[in-house]
Amino acid sequence: MQKNTIYRALAMVSLMGLATNSWGSNLPANTAHKPSSLNTLINWAIEHDVAQQQIQFQADTISEMGVANSQLMDPKLRMGVNGLPVDSFAFDEDPMTNISVGLMQQFGRGNSLSLQHKQSQQQAGSVRKQADVRRLDVTQAITSAWIELAYLDQSYSLMKQNQALFRELTRYLSTNYGVGVSQAQDLIQAELQVSKVDEQLQSNRQMQQRLRAQLSEWLGEQAWQVKATTYPKWQALQDYFTNSPRDHYQALAAHPRIQVTDELIKSSETGVELANESYQPQFGVEVMYAYRQADRMDGSPAPDLVSAFVTMDLPLFTEKRQDKKLSAAQHQVGAARTQRDLALKQMHAQVSAAAIDRDNIEQRLVRYRSMLLKQAKEKTQAIERGYQNNTSQLDEYIRAASEELAIELEQARLAADLQQANNTLAYLLNKY
Repeated sequence: MQKNTIYRALAMVSLMGLATNSWGSNLPANTAHKPSSLNTLINWAIEHDVAQQQIQFQADTISEMGVANSQLMDPKLRMGVNGLPVDSFAFDEDPMTNISVGLMQQFGRGNSLSLQHKQSQQQAGSVRKQADVRRLDVTQAITSAWIELAYLDQSYSLMKQNQALFRELTRYLSTNYGVGVSQAQDLIQAELQVSKVDEQLQSNRQMQQRLRAQLSEWLGEQAWQVKATTYPKWQALQDYFTNSPRDHYQALAAHPRIQVTDELIKSSETGVELANESYQPQFGVEVMYAYRQADRMDGSPAPDLVSAFVTMDLPLFTEKRQDKKLSAAQHQVGAARTQRDLALKQMHAQVSAAAIDRDNIEQRLVRYRSMLLKQAKEKTQAIERGYQNNTSQLDEYIRAASEELAIELEQARLAADLQQANNTLAYLLNKY
């Protein structure tokens, strides 16, 4: 009698769990506000990203300073008195005395000014490419958090269904225990299972709140209203892998991180050109006008004087200056190119690792869907039948139901891991 009563309770609980599942799937996620899509959130975050504004300010600073540094030096004004006698300090006593005014202008060394402007624009371009890297970083971070929230939402639903089943079972056992039908250990076991699920649900809510707190860095207050119910489609990524690329270097070369190093290489090569210009002489021009008040010895007025000079430095001793600058600039080019090659190799290895993870996760998911979950459900059903026939105990059914839930959660975790692998690939290949 006791076994049959509890079995009927289990059957009723199972039906209620299915009804709860069906009702929950038809319930709208948010009847008050329509939740924003992932793409909408990403676009909003990028548009309001303060870091990108900072990058643009830095690029504009470098560009403007490059324009300023590529101009000719300001002319110098020279004023003074020449040949003033110290005994009288008279301007009209000695014909050699004059008041002079001059202008001096120094020119750039070779083609160095235009090269400095070119290099500054390349450096500014490299900084602006970092804005593209930042956009990808924001996209990856928000997508990753969205995937985790979708997984936590799915696992929360699974655990709530399991909790509802065991709560209903606990009520039946408590009622039957009161009339002497159920055993104390069965009731305690069911209550313990409810407490375990409560703990799992609390942990799930904590992780969801933490993820939304992290999303607030990019989304502000709307992060707390994010409702992630579906995973991304990855259409661009799927189209890329459909073509079965032999390697990924061509796609990686277009990545903003690599384009940043490309601009640095160009800037370093311009630095070599600038170092070569240091072997050129630097010219300057000076023009002076001297006004005289004294007369000549024959009494006629002394004429004013005009002087003109051309200055030129002579880079004769280049071993410790120009040669070292050129060598340093050449080493800088080598360092920039090595940095690019290293970044390509690292990113290619990351793509290969993520692709391997994705393939293996897909194979594991097939196993979960076709075998493990099916076997777990069959085991639970078999124990229910055994309990009906007095060949199994209630704790066996609880363990089987818990194991079935664990397998469902593992499958959900694998599905989320597959999405995270796709997210990594989309970031590295720039295929969002």
